[in-house]
Amino acid sequence: MRQDIDVTAHDAVAALDAAEWDGLANPGGGRPVDPFTTHRFLAALEMSGSVGGASGWQPHPLVARLAGRAIAAAPLYVKSHSQGEYIFDFAWADAFERAGGDYYPKLQIAVPFTPATGRRFLTAEGLEDVGRSALMQGALALAERNDLSSVHATFCTATEAAAGAAVGFLPRSSQQFHWHNRGYADFEAFLADLSSRKRKMIRKEREAAQGFGGTIHVLTGSDLRPDHWDAFWRFYQDTGARKWGRPYLTRAFFTEIHRTMADDILLVMAEREGHWIAGALNFIGRDTLFGRYWGSSEHHPFLHFELCYYQAMDWAIAQGLARVEAGAQGEHKLARGYLPAETHSLHWIANPGFRRAVAQFLDAERAAVDEEMEVLTSYGPFRKGGAEEEGI
Repeated sequence: MRQDIDVTAHDAVAALDAAEWDGLANPGGGRPVDPFTTHRFLAALEMSGSVGGASGWQPHPLVARLAGRAIAAAPLYVKSHSQGEYIFDFAWADAFERAGGDYYPKLQIAVPFTPATGRRFLTAEGLEDVGRSALMQGALALAERNDLSSVHATFCTATEAAAGAAVGFLPRSSQQFHWHNRGYADFEAFLADLSSRKRKMIRKEREAAQGFGGTIHVLTGSDLRPDHWDAFWRFYQDTGARKWGRPYLTRAFFTEIHRTMADDILLVMAEREGHWIAGALNFIGRDTLFGRYWGSSEHHPFLHFELCYYQAMDWAIAQGLARVEAGAQGEHKLARGYLPAETHSLHWIANPGFRRAVAQFLDAERAAVDEEMEVLTSYGPFRKGGAEEEGI
């Protein structure tokens, strides 16, 4: 069967049939497990100019066909830098280029600017193994034909990481902090799971944050308006300029997702004296709320925690969602109920000597990540015994 599969690279996801792509990204229909590999999200990045052009992210999505039927697809990009990936290989690039090689361009199978785990090799039901294999081999063949240094698949699933390792990719482990809904009836039920000290801390933070002198609005679907995006764009620009030097997403991206993805979005906005002063953007998955961006025009104590974490947890509990993923990094999330979670990526390095060096580095890094996750989990905010909780 594999010999009959044709794998081709295209110039844009937006140019591909949306129903065909989404049949692979979200087999079975309904709300997607995550919205980031849907046609509407990837096309919004392209149509808004957030990728393509001079962005350093050139879309070349792969599609695998069997007897003319699309059985697998992958969001693939030709990268001229390592920005916006959140799995860092800057040191690899520096070492390779100091040794006289050209690290860029490279191939990246990823969702741009989105450190959220999900399938990167989108396959039809019943054809998972053969479709995934075809895409992996297609990406490697593309790199070899064009004499590229490497192929990377970031924030893939554990299943994909194991499959990639079996065909020659180097697996890499990283960590994030995720909040898990243990069947809580409400936020107070979550607090009851915490140690006394952490519970008091969160209550004080929420009280201080909600006393900022305004109103918090939780918006999705038809509640979203253009003026919300005008304000959020200002917040995003400020945060992006301070964190990355320049914002990754264009203003047009937010206009496009307002048009095509309103039901996939949860926007938490703070209003004071008739003005929007802060906001947090989340995307809604089938059982997970994905926190993505935050920004503000005024500083108020703990408002960041309230909008980004506590409001997200409140909403997830009300909707019966299993998890909140609050993006990359941030050990401060640990004290607020977000525990370490392993993330996965795959890396293929063309140069044999450099590949060996990277493999040795990844072995050592993997052990360090495992140890750090174990230590951090032990420092989590949840109750260890229970006797100390009486009367609190």
